[in-house]
Amino acid sequence: MSQPYEEVFAGEVTLRLPPGQRHELICSRLHAVVKAKVEKLSSTRLLAPRTAVGIAPGTRLCPDLALVTAASNKLWLAVEIVSSEDHHNDTVIKKELYEANKVSRLWMVDPRYGNVEVYHATPYGLALRSILAGREVLSEELLPEFALVVAELFAPEGPP
Repeated sequence: MSQPYEEVFAGEVTLRLPPGQRHELICSRLHAVVKAKVEKLSSTRLLAPRTAVGIAPGTRLCPDLALVTAASNKLWLAVEIVSSEDHHNDTVIKKELYEANKVSRLWMVDPRYGNVEVYHATPYGLALRSILAGREVLSEELLPEFALVVAELFAPEGPP
């Protein structure tokens, strides 16, 4: 199990509890699949789970999965695995911060409902593009060949 960690929301330090075992299983599965595709891209780097990423002065977030551009280290995909114990931080506060700082892509992975919400940046903020569940496939046009059946992400045990 991981350790507690801190995030800074617009200058305010927030202590986050260590994620549970199911959260970590989903996180490791997602990292494994994304890593296999990112290794082929020279333009993108995959950060370790919950690596602190400064997205604005006084704001440092720790997404469960983060992709940054290799040239500038700018966050372009953030993935938050929603924890039922403190879902407000992920689904409201962090989502607003990602939107305000124009992060291109956001995936909200929700083990409670077995679904993934996919958001894309628009000139008007983050727009919900899809809610995927079951046998539907999570993909990303900026990650060539990336595809993951959502049900496999939430399977009780074993690799995706």
